Amino acid sequence: MSKLEDFLSAEDEQEIVEAIRIAESQTSGEIRVHIEQECDGDVYEHALEVFHDLKMDNTAQRNGVLIYIAVENKSFVICGDQGINNIVGADFWNSTRNKIAAQFKSQNFKQGIIEGVIESGKSLSKHFPWQHNDINELDNTISKS
Repeated sequence: MSKLEDFLSAEDEQEIVEAIRIAESQTSGEIRVHIEQECDGDVYEHALEVFHDLKMDNTAQRNGVLIYIAVENKSFVICGDQGINNIVGADFWNSTRNKIAAQFKSQNFKQGIIEGVIESGKSLSKHFPWQHNDINELDNTISKS
């Protein structure tokens, strides 16, 4: 993969945004996807910075989830906010990570992200179910830098 623009097509991105919308219809949690060409430092630490930069730590229940992807590094991170981390075990994101990793190994990037988003929504819905007064607190579009 040489360029960020080649990682996903516009159609792929729309399918991912739709998956986010569907996943969030089952939970009060907020899911975002951020893609960068390359991460120069520690990928996890940088993902936490992106989490903050996207204001994902400003949700009412502190239940935002970021799927961060560094294309050239061939790395991704799933970060959850404090509200999630305070009530779930350390292995909470394993099934999501495994679904993404399996698809990425086969170069199925769009499908990996979609499966990760859907699995995140299912996991979040157990602890943060959707309520009638829920509002979408964060943009569903894919952010890039």
